[in-house]
Amino acid sequence: MDDRPLLLDVSRMVWRVWSSRLPTGIDRVCLAYLERFADRALAVVQRGEFRMVLSATQSDALFALLREGGRGFRPRLVALLGQAILRRERVAMAGKLYLNIGHTGLDAPGLPAWLARRRLRPVFLIHDLIPITHPEFCRDGEDLRHKARMRHALSSAHGIIANSRATLDALTAFAASDGLSMPESMVAWLGADEQVDPVPLPPPARPSFVTIGTIEARKNHLLLLHIWERLAARMGPNTPELILVGQRGWEADDVFALLDRSPRLKGHVRELGRCDDATMLATIDQARAVLLPSFIEGFGIPLVEALQRGTPVIASDLPVFHEIAGEIPLYLDPLDGQRWETAICDFLTDSPERQRQLAAIPDFRPHSWDDHFNRVEVWLSEL
Repeated sequence: MDDRPLLLDVSRMVWRVWSSRLPTGIDRVCLAYLERFADRALAVVQRGEFRMVLSATQSDALFALLREGGRGFRPRLVALLGQAILRRERVAMAGKLYLNIGHTGLDAPGLPAWLARRRLRPVFLIHDLIPITHPEFCRDGEDLRHKARMRHALSSAHGIIANSRATLDALTAFAASDGLSMPESMVAWLGADEQVDPVPLPPPARPSFVTIGTIEARKNHLLLLHIWERLAARMGPNTPELILVGQRGWEADDVFALLDRSPRLKGHVRELGRCDDATMLATIDQARAVLLPSFIEGFGIPLVEALQRGTPVIASDLPVFHEIAGEIPLYLDPLDGQRWETAICDFLTDSPERQRQLAAIPDFRPHSWDDHFNRVEVWLSEL
């Protein structure tokens, strides 16, 4: 009988490593939970209505494989899961906490019944309700899938962890509108990853600005690209460089078209689609500011990363950004292109606003993962 008290759903991590895509913010959170709880957890893998709980030995092997990733991951995973299916061991599950950190499988119709039959105590970490509150920025049908995820979470959860007060407020509003009660819940800000040493880069030939995040509609890259077209027309070879750190995502065909075909952006905008942390931090260090013009966010890891590095931030005027960073960044309406352009030009110099931020940034104290887990583990023990 396994005496580990937790079940950790690693399905999102499995499929992310399988697809060879770089980790997103949610993936990094899943990995942090793996590192924290691996020695106390059994692995859960699900796909559709198929769910499997691995034994302790099998779980340890899968956790190690997820940490390693890289070449050979697929055949090793297939072999491991194949053996787990053929040698399916009976695992005592009643009363264990089930942690689902990445939303994976929450929309599966059979999940609540499976949790109830196994007499599990589910705890879900909710990252955002963006597909529900802002469906225009998501793939078709994602709003319906996310509503199913939140309904299943609310109806079956033993407890809910929200990554921010803004996310918890959005979930509470959804529960009220859907006639559902709120389970026990808490807010635990995400931890700042331990920073690696930045790669050495040559001094930039001209000033640069950086924006970080998957290229998708809600990140509002289009605003920045239109600004850079105007800057290029006016400044020519003196145009600052805009660096886009992030993979191409969805619902942003107009952005992709400009990046691929606009002659005005050539030589002034650079994509870093597969960028490791050391390179990303180096680009942040050299930037005049990090630009975050998103329409909506559940948290703001790039905001934390920028302030950790001592780099000023121009960000959308979002409640969650205020929650995380107080009044340090310069906040602007994400629809006000003229103000963004004026601010960017202002930050090319050591303007009063940029100097204000540089003076305020040393007071910023990001939460560590230890801060996050110290809160979460006390709360879990009291549920």
